[in-house]
Amino acid sequence: MTKKEKYILKEDLSEGIRRIVLNRPDKRNALSNSLRQELFSSLEEADNDSTVRVIIISGAGTCFSSGYDLSSDVSSELPYHTGKTDGFWPRHVVEGAFRIWDLSKPVIAQVHGYCLAGGTELATSCDLVYVSEDAEIGYPVVRSMSPPDNQFFPWLMGMRNAMEMMLTGESISGKEAVEKGFANKCFKSEKLENEVLNIAEKVARVPAELQAMNKRAVHRQMEVMGMRAGIRAGTEIQALAMHSKATRDHLKELSEGLTQALSKRDSKFGDYRTSKKKK
Repeated sequence: MTKKEKYILKEDLSEGIRRIVLNRPDKRNALSNSLRQELFSSLEEADNDSTVRVIIISGAGTCFSSGYDLSSDVSSELPYHTGKTDGFWPRHVVEGAFRIWDLSKPVIAQVHGYCLAGGTELATSCDLVYVSEDAEIGYPVVRSMSPPDNQFFPWLMGMRNAMEMMLTGESISGKEAVEKGFANKCFKSEKLENEVLNIAEKVARVPAELQAMNKRAVHRQMEVMGMRAGIRAGTEIQALAMHSKATRDHLKELSEGLTQALSKRDSKFGDYRTSKKKK
């Protein structure tokens, strides 16, 4: 079965495996609220489908996702309710991350090309993350606006690696993502899809009710160490950063021209959209 909605594709692969494909390749799979609505609906549908045992999230075109769609109004048509008081966006994002975290079915992120900002937050919400060698994973938003909505870096990568990501905004490769703890394994680009499918087939061989318990067992250990509370607490820092002069100036630049503003942000570093090797 392959079913196309406006911004995603849903594909049933081998028995028990459903793939959800972010399908805005012309926008580098930027995460608009419309796309996120379809994504969350599809994830919940798969979680309630007794024929599905594992879910894969991937991206069409050149990359997994370049992040949230900064050209859209993120406060409009939220895919699920969040009270719109000050700092609502990071709270909303974190709630979505834990919606994926709390699904009974295992969720695998299949990452290639750009996996930036909100794209990294989506990937880290999944249970397993597999990346291609050409993956470029980073959070350049720290250079001009705020720390992440979802403070996952310290939990996955440790203090030193997380601090470097936060203070430079630089990206890491697929190989580095594995070495630093962001991802499980790295594969050559042409092999990524088949390798992820092979892993998904192994996961699908275990009865679904046992996998739900297996997931929960790991999550409970992380929660006892404070991961859920820590990530939620991080939303307040992100909200505070939005009131800084640097952020207000950058938001004004964004409103005057998205491409120009992001190029100005990264030109001092010579990476992302200003790199000679563009994705």
